[in-house]
Amino acid sequence: MDRAAGIKYKPAKWWSLNDKGKILCTLCPRYCTIGNNQAGFCYIRQNIDGKLYTLGYGHPTGFAIDPIEKKPLFHFMPGSKILSFGTAGCNLGCKFCQNWSISKAKLDAINSVEASPEDVVNIALKYKTPSIAFTYNDPVIFGEYVIDISRLARERNIKTVMVTAGYIDKEARKEVFQYIDAANVDLKAFTEEFYHKLTFSHIQPVLDTLQWLHNETDVWFEITTLLIPGENDSGDEIKRMCEWILKNLSDRVPLHFTAFHPDFKMRNKPPTPPSTLVHARNIALNMGIKYCYTGNIHNIEGQTTYCPGCGNVVIKRDWHSILEISLTEGRCNYCSTKIDGRFFLL
Repeated sequence: MDRAAGIKYKPAKWWSLNDKGKILCTLCPRYCTIGNNQAGFCYIRQNIDGKLYTLGYGHPTGFAIDPIEKKPLFHFMPGSKILSFGTAGCNLGCKFCQNWSISKAKLDAINSVEASPEDVVNIALKYKTPSIAFTYNDPVIFGEYVIDISRLARERNIKTVMVTAGYIDKEARKEVFQYIDAANVDLKAFTEEFYHKLTFSHIQPVLDTLQWLHNETDVWFEITTLLIPGENDSGDEIKRMCEWILKNLSDRVPLHFTAFHPDFKMRNKPPTPPSTLVHARNIALNMGIKYCYTGNIHNIEGQTTYCPGCGNVVIKRDWHSILEISLTEGRCNYCSTKIDGRFFLL
């Protein structure tokens, strides 16, 4: 089935018809009710004659080859390259979105390319990238595409990574993450007020996803929080976030505090001072988080992995570049302490 612009539709999963003949999309906790010829909040899931289709399947907005540290993932195949892509649309409405030109675009308003799951995997093979990242916008909204690519990638021994806000229905996530190897989850703040006012979503489903990843899957995951001056950067909020992580996840989950720059609908906010990131990192480390990092600034100390056993440097970084590695089979070269992560290439 084709639309006038020539973009092919793909039947979507995770939906039902309600008693008024509208579609209820159950992919994410937004649970959009979608009338005929209308799209959900994410723009790329559309009701056509009483059936739900996904416009994003097979239509990425382009590809890039990045250092895996850019995702950011610091404990998953460090030093390797990753094939990155996204689609149009998003299921959150972050006023501070750093990729808004993609996430807030409809598919017919942005240049996209055609790429089947086989094409994506073949690109990774061609350029010898050992992993593929679903990123830029939230891959939850193109979950069908994620499943088919990650299944095929696993058959070809290529890893797959979700860079996501974790805003996904508890049943759908079992399928979407079925073949995923790693994830970076944006924990955007630690208050419902922030989530409601600045992302048009809710915090609890994100916390549920984090606990599910930790307790019920083998997915390696790290957490990122973009600190926005005056919105989510108070010491009290950071302490409460760390307390929750320590209680509900683990002291071994890597935590990244990254710098905001003015964008989209929050151009009136100043950039995050580096001192704010350093302070947040110190709070986390003092509370017992073993691996905590600063991002979007040059700060070698804040981007370096230290052995939790002896305190020596095991991975020294500057921005997205690795300067030094002192690991053997995932263990510290100085004291043989196991460093948490998936170090397949070391």
